[in-house]
Amino acid sequence: MNHYDVIVIGVGGMGSATVHQLAKRGKSVLGLERFDIPHTMGSSHGVNRIIRMAYFEDPSYVPLLRRSYELWRELESAAGEELLVITGGIDAAPADHQVFTGSLASCEAHDLKHEVLTGNEVNGRFPGYRLPAELMAVFQPDGGYVMSERGIVAHVEAALAAGAEIHGREKVIGWEMKGEGVAVSTDRSSYSADRLVVTAGAWSMGLVDLLHVKAVPERQVLAWFQPTEPNLYQRDTFPIFNLEVDEGHFYGFPVETIPGFKIGLYHHLEEDVDPDSMDRESHPRDELPLRQATEKYFPGAAGPTLSLKTCLFTNTPDEHFVVDVHPELPQVVVGAGFSGHGYKFAAVIGEVLADLAVDGETSHDISLLSFFRL
Repeated sequence: MNHYDVIVIGVGGMGSATVHQLAKRGKSVLGLERFDIPHTMGSSHGVNRIIRMAYFEDPSYVPLLRRSYELWRELESAAGEELLVITGGIDAAPADHQVFTGSLASCEAHDLKHEVLTGNEVNGRFPGYRLPAELMAVFQPDGGYVMSERGIVAHVEAALAAGAEIHGREKVIGWEMKGEGVAVSTDRSSYSADRLVVTAGAWSMGLVDLLHVKAVPERQVLAWFQPTEPNLYQRDTFPIFNLEVDEGHFYGFPVETIPGFKIGLYHHLEEDVDPDSMDRESHPRDELPLRQATEKYFPGAAGPTLSLKTCLFTNTPDEHFVVDVHPELPQVVVGAGFSGHGYKFAAVIGEVLADLAVDGETSHDISLLSFFRL
């Protein structure tokens, strides 16, 4: 049986960063991925993911974000390609809604550069928007997006260069404690390690009993529409956004890499799914709320449909992550339940999970992300 210091199950956004961080520290590490690297079955495909410093979910995320920005820039430099694109970011909502109040609170608590704008002021500055006048918005200039698929590739390439071993298309059948370590069985072989890290995304619930009904996969759909006024939806004219309106909580991007203005709706049609049997096709019912919101709030982007893609959220009950040592098995570390807002943290989560696997603790404040709250 091949033995390693650490085995990482799942080499997507979080797992690729974890394998990289462990290999950088000179650890013998094996990454196991059931699909291709990268792949379109999980939560990180579709070109890019939003990154934003103004964090309405909780101000305690901001120090992690600061470190994540630093690590993305380091990876970008090492890879020799652009991974982190800064466009500025808009968080817009009714004046009493968390998307606005929480974003403003994070900016004030951490002294982030920001401006408070009315809906009309957003529209005047960024003509691709047509927000209701009564909405309030925080504009934070550090917002933008990470090239998510390329980020996985860059982390994997850096991990391989540092001596990691990574297997694609190898499904983990199960794992168990073995002495002071762990044994992992796959559809190809068996392995052992001193430590195990589980970063299996929507499949984590099936690998860690304590996550049962605590990290629930949800079907999500994204749309790309052809702008009728394309100059308004370029990276230098259109900030990324979070937008809370009567129709729901939308998020979106300027045109990047593949054609079209990109928009999503948090908790799309509220469909909890089994990731192995979910409907991965997109349908008119999926497109409808995305098109209606685009026509109403971003009318210059509401041309013909170019693409519809499904992906997965994995939601915890409070929509905060689980990043912790297993409370009963100190040899096992878990990163799961990233609830549709996790990818931007992948670079720093990899650092945190490597800390926990090697040292059993981390200097980063992850108290919000513990198992015990669940």
